[in-house]
Amino acid sequence: MTMMYDPAAPATHQRPAGVRRLLAAGHEADFATHLRTFGALSLPERSSMLSELEASRLTGRGGAGFATWRKVASASSSVHSRRRGRSPIVIGNGAEGEPLSWKDEVLLQNAPHLVIDGLLVAAHTVGARNTILYVGRGSLESVERAIGERDDSRGIEVVEAADSFISGEASAVVNAIENDDPRPTDRMARMTESGLKGRPTLLQNVETLAHVALIARYGAHWFRSIGASDDPGTRLVTVSGDVERQGVFEVTTDTTIAQILQTTKTDPRSVAAALIGGYHGSWVGPAALDATLAPSDLASFGAQPGAGIVHVLGRGSCGLTATAEITEYLAGESARQCGPCMFGLPTMASRLSELAAGISPATNAAELIRLSDLIVGRGVCHHPDGTVRLVRSALTVFAADVRAHGHGHCTRQEG
Repeated sequence: MTMMYDPAAPATHQRPAGVRRLLAAGHEADFATHLRTFGALSLPERSSMLSELEASRLTGRGGAGFATWRKVASASSSVHSRRRGRSPIVIGNGAEGEPLSWKDEVLLQNAPHLVIDGLLVAAHTVGARNTILYVGRGSLESVERAIGERDDSRGIEVVEAADSFISGEASAVVNAIENDDPRPTDRMARMTESGLKGRPTLLQNVETLAHVALIARYGAHWFRSIGASDDPGTRLVTVSGDVERQGVFEVTTDTTIAQILQTTKTDPRSVAAALIGGYHGSWVGPAALDATLAPSDLASFGAQPGAGIVHVLGRGSCGLTATAEITEYLAGESARQCGPCMFGLPTMASRLSELAAGISPATNAAELIRLSDLIVGRGVCHHPDGTVRLVRSALTVFAADVRAHGHGHCTRQEG
């Protein structure tokens, strides 16, 4: 049910079978290999493509998990009511500022043509004349090479993403492209109504676009043929931490966390906890390892798949220390534009560090809860809220550790 990326021989089937979908063309596939694997792309009729996206139940793979067809439909409806000269823009977001995620870079280095196909399909569906790929430095060469290999993509603008945690946030992407300022903005209007340069803007994660390209070729029924019924298909997952083999895996959405770990040669019994969804995600305990990556399944453990991240904490590692280090990093990565980022997150990081060190555990735990309540919903962007989500999950999953640290010892490090 899983596939780790490797430079295996490329598939040649015109309709990929099984889990090998996004990476079916193999290692660093050029345009000729891409065409041999997937066949030529024919742009579907706009209303037909929108119907297929709705029927596919594809959700965004960048973190929020929003229904793809709804965003496309919103941008498309804005097109019909737009003023002259306000034609839409489509942006492929491959910024990937999250340190625990490498899946977009793997995709852009090995299947850039599938992403380009999806960008072209999305642009055609909403009637956009301007398309942009916003990608990290590690993906620039492969993307520019891919664009140079084909005639239908010469109009795509490639913009290098800033190297920061918040660079992939939607308003930060637009701000970076328009003003060379990769910080989020306090937006009121929907981006699909007024985004880049005030024009309707459809912003999709590059993995989402790659799935769009496959749906355009093979249809919604094929897409739904594997994976969870309420969130079908495959997704790329980055696995890291205390595992035998780190890497990017393509898995069906009904794959359990334990099955993913077994693919990495890691015994699930060695896992104390796992961080699901990245630094803005949630810690879960061993009981959650039998959950699948479907949002409805993870929700019962207070988690969401986010950008497809599974970061493992082994039984010899301290979750409080790990969370304190992450929170300190997140406090330093803020845009410093609002009170929660300027004051709330640094204070939260300090309290967590004291808690991890065994200093006044009851007081610091209570203060972290109080700070969480003050911070949520008050930021310019979702960075403070995401950090609070991480901290709250740590206080729940590592509650026994909080008590142990208060008595001057760490149960994790003592085994």
